Amino acid sequence: MAGYKEPTFADRHNAAQEARRKILDKFRSQPGPDDPVVKARQAERQAFAAARAKVSSAREAAKAESARLANEATVAAAAQLLREKQEIAMRQAAIEAQQKAARDARYAARKNKKR
Repeated sequence: MAGYKEPTFADRHNAAQEARRKILDKFRSQPGPDDPVVKARQAERQAFAAARAKVSSAREAAKAESARLANEATVAAAAQLLREKQEIAMRQAAIEAQQKAARDARYAARKNKKR
């Protein structure tokens, strides 16, 4: 069985240099900013961002409309509740007035009976 050969400093140094060279070659082989492929990708990204912004603004408009409708519904419900409370108060006042009139009539009848 063959033994494991420990890499020497020179082996490790050469491997590191080769890795650096490969990274540099990969970087150099990438297209520049003037390349038509890069420009096409950039235009595609901008179009996608514009579409996303349009959808986002539409969503925000829908949220604002929904909030406005909810606010209107709340105001309408509060106004209805206020009207109902006023009607109840008016009915209560009418009942109290009738009760007072009946009480006053009884009092007047009792007073007339004594004379």
